[in-house]
Amino acid sequence: MHELSITRNIVATVVEHARGRKVDGVTLKVGDLAGIELQALRFCFDICAEGTCLEGAELHIEQIPGRGRCLECDERVPLEQPIAICPCDKRARMIIEAGEELLIHSMEVH
Repeated sequence: MHELSITRNIVATVVEHARGRKVDGVTLKVGDLAGIELQALRFCFDICAEGTCLEGAELHIEQIPGRGRCLECDERVPLEQPIAICPCDKRARMIIEAGEELLIHSMEVH
């Protein structure tokens, strides 16, 4: 479960930036193609936050849909998998433009 190590890093980063202030909430942006199980991330967040300034904080997750761009026709298409073929040509290569993100977008402190 790599979500545990990811969550430990998220909590450590937020704790560092909070500088001792109580954190009430954290918002993450997580791409649909990032390979992260959101339920596991939520579960790990509560465990990793125990005993820190994040204990009891709400975790908000904004999902970023996958999107690719065809290198042949320049068309942008939604992606459900990190590997895709453009509808214009079954051999055309695509590059991923969105959906692989894992960002700490904001934190609420008081």
